Amino acid sequence: MIKAEWFYWLVGALFMVLAVQMAADRTNPKRFGTAAFWGLLGAGFVYSSWVVNKSAPAEPLGAAVLVMICLAAFGFTGRGKARTTTTEERRASARKHGSKLFLPALTIPAVALVCAVLVPKLSFGGGPLLQKGSETILGLGIGAIVALVLAMVMLREKSVAAPLHAGRSMLESMGWAMLLPQLLATLGTIFAVSGVGKQVGILTEAVLPHGSVITAVVVYCVGMFLFTVIMGNGFAAFPVMTAAVGWPVLIEQAHGNAPAVLAIGMLCGFCGTLVTPMAANFNVVPAALLELKDQYGPIKAQLPTAVVLLGCNIVIMSAFAF
Repeated sequence: MIKAEWFYWLVGALFMVLAVQMAADRTNPKRFGTAAFWGLLGAGFVYSSWVVNKSAPAEPLGAAVLVMICLAAFGFTGRGKARTTTTEERRASARKHGSKLFLPALTIPAVALVCAVLVPKLSFGGGPLLQKGSETILGLGIGAIVALVLAMVMLREKSVAAPLHAGRSMLESMGWAMLLPQLLATLGTIFAVSGVGKQVGILTEAVLPHGSVITAVVVYCVGMFLFTVIMGNGFAAFPVMTAAVGWPVLIEQAHGNAPAVLAIGMLCGFCGTLVTPMAANFNVVPAALLELKDQYGPIKAQLPTAVVLLGCNIVIMSAFAF
């Protein structure tokens, strides 16, 4: 059986290999801090397996996270000179391959879908081929490997050094912002455990008109939107607003269809992701990578779509979730 743990080990190993590359890159004036940041992250992916099965203490993992925060916050990470092709070489390659260049990227969701839907029906040696409950995450990892192989075959690249250097360049360009989804999702869990959602629920129930389902839907959807704007991630807002309004009011009191209410609520959160600079990995980093003159250009372009989608989600939930 292929375990999800193996996928995390592979990710950790990749980060540590790239950290070695970063440490050896003399074009990066902050190479050792950069290498330490990504090396600690890679080691965390491996070490956390022992923390989960309680064979190792969690304190070293927490200390590593604090060190990573200090490295990023005090400017000890930087970017070296990327080893890549020239602009003319990339243009020539784009003209040669055309739309085929999208095939590796499209391969990842296709393989993930197959692993999530079809592979669980298969068995090997009397047991499942993929770890039960982890088919999607394993499909994502397998899809990435298949996409890498396909891309190397398409571009006739014989050395793995090229994708490794490209991956290192991308990591250095995105920097710590790449970890925001994980950090903010954890923040949402902390808020939920500390009772923030419960307190918001008490305030909401005191204000909401009793029995007004439409008003509750609006409060839940708009709340998901606003909390995501504040926290930068729909996964961080979800535990808070669901504990406050989604579950106690819309599902338990109004007898809403739980999958519909929760799924549409998460979509409302994603509308908030489109318009917040807190989602730096989603909105600010792409602007930097594309060298846009206005770093908030993506947010301004996405704002009308976000507002329209939020309204559509409110209508859909009101019409079909009850």
